[in-house]
Amino acid sequence: MILWPVLAASATIVSVTSPAARATEPPTATESAAASTAESATKPTTDSASATQSTAEPATESVAMTPELSLVSPAVTANPVPPAPIAVAAGPTAPTPTANPVNGPIAAGPAQPSPQPSTGAIAQGEPAPSPAAEEPAAPEQTPTEARVLVAEVVVAGAEAALQEEVYKVIRTRPGQTATRSQLQEDINRIFATGLFANVRAVPDDTPLGVRVTFEVTPNPVLQAVRIEGSTVLPATEIDRIFSPLYGSTLNLNKLQESIKQLTQWYQSNGYVLAQVVGSPRVGRDGNVTLEVAEGQIEDINITFLNDEGKPTNEDGTTVTGRTRDFIVFREMDTKPGAVFNRDQIQKDLRRVFGLGIFEDVQLTLNPGTDPRKVDVSVNLQEKNTAVLGTEVGFSSTSGIFGSVSFQEQNLGGNNQKLGAEVQLSERGLGFDLSFTDPWIAGDPNRTSYTVNLYKRRSISLIFDGGEREVELDNGDLPRVDRTGGRVVFSRPLSSTWSGSLGAEFQHVRIVDRDGDLSPEDEDGNQLAFNEDGKDDIFTLQLALTNDRRNDRVTPTQGSFFRVGLDQAIPITGIFFTRLRANYSRYFPVEFTKFTNGPETIAVNLQAGGVFGDLPPYEAFPLGGTNSVRGFDEGEVGSGRYFFQSSVEYRFPLLKVTEQIPVGGVLFLDFATDLGSGEDVPGQPAVVREKPGWGVGYGVGLRARTPFGPIRLDYGWNSEGGNRLHFGIGERF
Repeated sequence: MILWPVLAASATIVSVTSPAARATEPPTATESAAASTAESATKPTTDSASATQSTAEPATESVAMTPELSLVSPAVTANPVPPAPIAVAAGPTAPTPTANPVNGPIAAGPAQPSPQPSTGAIAQGEPAPSPAAEEPAAPEQTPTEARVLVAEVVVAGAEAALQEEVYKVIRTRPGQTATRSQLQEDINRIFATGLFANVRAVPDDTPLGVRVTFEVTPNPVLQAVRIEGSTVLPATEIDRIFSPLYGSTLNLNKLQESIKQLTQWYQSNGYVLAQVVGSPRVGRDGNVTLEVAEGQIEDINITFLNDEGKPTNEDGTTVTGRTRDFIVFREMDTKPGAVFNRDQIQKDLRRVFGLGIFEDVQLTLNPGTDPRKVDVSVNLQEKNTAVLGTEVGFSSTSGIFGSVSFQEQNLGGNNQKLGAEVQLSERGLGFDLSFTDPWIAGDPNRTSYTVNLYKRRSISLIFDGGEREVELDNGDLPRVDRTGGRVVFSRPLSSTWSGSLGAEFQHVRIVDRDGDLSPEDEDGNQLAFNEDGKDDIFTLQLALTNDRRNDRVTPTQGSFFRVGLDQAIPITGIFFTRLRANYSRYFPVEFTKFTNGPETIAVNLQAGGVFGDLPPYEAFPLGGTNSVRGFDEGEVGSGRYFFQSSVEYRFPLLKVTEQIPVGGVLFLDFATDLGSGEDVPGQPAVVREKPGWGVGYGVGLRARTPFGPIRLDYGWNSEGGNRLHFGIGERF
């Protein structure tokens, strides 16, 4: 038989306040009265209990989401005298209070950090905003906290399924003893299920012990979730995330998990500043309202940095740039009023950096005047874009050369390009004047144009290379002298596709070193289309490009495709159609791992053909640095049609400095004129005994220097020869 203390007839219900408030506020009048009573009273006041309980009924207007609870001890006797022959369950020497330790309704929110031991009733509270939080630790029990025998446990106010949820979590059981703190813990556990708006524990005396009734108010049945402040979140996503909860009693735990899914959608789609703000608002009709702050952009500013990366100079003046603001803004799809998106802003910054006029491009985010908005600052460090200089060098195509050039990459701060170059080499003399506007001002389609005027004289690869050298009658080599102009308009068609349309006129002459006309070689073979050695060619040019490379300079994955059409117009007597296609694919791999850096298998396929009239110098040259390595330039063949392919394995080797990485390459090249060498007027490949096809293989080095990427390849060919090749940029 379990004995338990004498139960009083009633207990006092006291008010509750926030734990944080209790830490800083003086005791309320109710608390002071309770404390005073605890020292002198020998029994609680029934009238006072009734009056207080009438004001402690749970609110029903809405489901509160933030608990503000604190426990206050009711009146107890200071030194109660245990009546015989009743024993005390807490121990043989424990005192027995004259008031029932758990009698009277108990209603509270989640357990407090350090609840005070008490032997009276607790005022009702409200649920926590995050019922999925960890189960609160059991309050520390003092030796004076008495225990009573529980005869029956009842759940009231909910249907059977919800009652079962309560029975699963509470630890108060019939036939066992319980304390007031244990009932408080059970209330916290019930709240932690997330299913209830209010919970009260009401103990009643029975002949066999105390009957504990947990009076619960379930949350409403969830009907819909509404999102306020959303502009980019699709309604389909809201339904996908929350619709599984519709039609069931609102479970705040599951709602919180769904809110996490909502936040994850924003993060996964680049909206990294978006978040749910405030607490969910739960209506009595079962509609839940969430408010989101998506991170709307209030303003976008441009800040120029000096060489030290600072926005102000040593004298405190603000750094000013030459580039006009609209040049930067038009490259950015991100605009004020839009929601900040990490993925989009990264694309924008890559485009700005890709203009080639900035040393560095950075981004800074600052709070807007509205704390839910953000100001974006684009920080730019400009390059020195004007270059005047002379150059002496060597290339596989031109041999030793010297040049004087001027380049301005940001003319007038408008990102317009102006260039002039005069070059003298072993194989000719020429000049090239060019002007490029990469985006015509005011054009919404990003149309660009380039104008060229040129005069070029060189030994054509069509008339060079092969087993037999064929000269002019005077012992010189034939040169192709071109004077002309070209204008090309280009426009992006999508994020990866672009197109270009242009026109070009050339006046072509076949001459010797002194510039004298030489229409035939020493064997009488034709070198030009017209017998006098002078051709005028007017062509319309069309091209489509699809660029999916991750880097245009040193790609490691993605693809590149270009197809071009040159249509000669017969107003000059020459009529032909030239088609050419180029496709590259890049596959990331991990083979050697010599050092940190990407490894890539790169594949390139090219093909082309000329239909109609064909001046010999317009044939396709095969072999050399940009064709089949291991052969000399143009040594493989000169065809009306061609096909060539290359495979490279690119891998990192070392870093001379952090800015100059060095990589290695293994390559295999193949090309063929498809037997069309005989179809070229004058048969330049046949008379020079070019094989018409060839294979090359070898090794190479790549270095990305401040002057641009350079390559050095050493190749062996299928004819038993070998050759060293030097070039600028990747082979493809």
